[in-house]
Amino acid sequence: MDAPTGPTFRDATDADVNDLVALVESAYRGDASRAGWTTEADILDGQRTDPEGVRQVIKTPDSRLLVVEREGRIIACCQLEHRGTHAYFGMFAVSPTLQGAGLGKAVMAEAERLARADWGATEMHMTVISVRDDLIAWYERRGYRRTGETTPFPYGDERFGVPRRPDLRFELLVKSLV
Repeated sequence: MDAPTGPTFRDATDADVNDLVALVESAYRGDASRAGWTTEADILDGQRTDPEGVRQVIKTPDSRLLVVEREGRIIACCQLEHRGTHAYFGMFAVSPTLQGAGLGKAVMAEAERLARADWGATEMHMTVISVRDDLIAWYERRGYRRTGETTPFPYGDERFGVPRRPDLRFELLVKSLV
C-alpha cells in the first residue's frame, strides 16, 4: 500500500470556486466548524464568503488564491495579494478535521516563501478579528506581531457574516519576511 502523499500547492481556478467556498465555510461557520479550533460560530452567524468573493480573489491582478490539495481533494487555501513592499494574507482555511496537525504552519510557510520569491515582499500583513485571542496567539507563535491598528467590522454587510456581539473589529498583524 502506498503511503499518503503530502499536500500539493497550486493557484485556484474558476473550477475550484464551489469547493473553496465550502472549505472556508466549514472552517469558520456553523456546527461543522466546531470540529476544528478556528471556528467563529460563537461570534458570527451567516456566511464567511461566497462564490463572487472567491472569484474576485482569483481574478484580481497581483492576487492569488493558493489551493492546497491532498490526494485530489482541496484541504486548505489562502489568499495572497501583492501590495507594494508587503503582501496581504487572507482567506486562510484548513479543513476542520485536519486542523492541529501542522498543515496550517506548512501553508503559511509556503505563502511567505511565495510572497518573498514572487513579489520581493519584505512583510506579510493580515487582519484578524480582535476578539480571536487563540488565533492571534497562534499567529504570534509564527512570528506575527500585533500592531494595535484596528479597522471597524463591517456591521450590516452580511457578506462578512452576522455578528453575535457588538465589539468586533479587525486588528492588523505584521510579520517581517527578511
